[in-house]
Amino acid sequence: MKDIIVVTTENIPGHQYEVIGEVFGVTTQSKNLFKNIGASLKNVVGGEIKAYTEMIHEARNKAITRLKNEAREQGADAVVMMRFDSGSIGGDMQSVVAYGTAVKFID
Repeated sequence: MKDIIVVTTENIPGHQYEVIGEVFGVTTQSKNLFKNIGASLKNVVGGEIKAYTEMIHEARNKAITRLKNEAREQGADAVVMMRFDSGSIGGDMQSVVAYGTAVKFID
């Protein structure tokens, strides 16, 4: 299975391409009850809430993996102009979307 190049720029040096279309990778993550309690306590004293930092990091990685899979299914070689969007659902869930434009190399 070939790896899909993902960049946040419009151009990939050394390559010309044709546009296939938009691709998305979506995931929604939550932490378990015990980590939520720990995060609530941390909220009282301040500082980084590592459980939520890890959750967002996991969500971004899963979103990128799903983005690459969708691009691969469409016959793409790469995704350009990749961006993230995220939002909270309730107090303990985080939704992350990775999106960009799937392209096929023509060189």
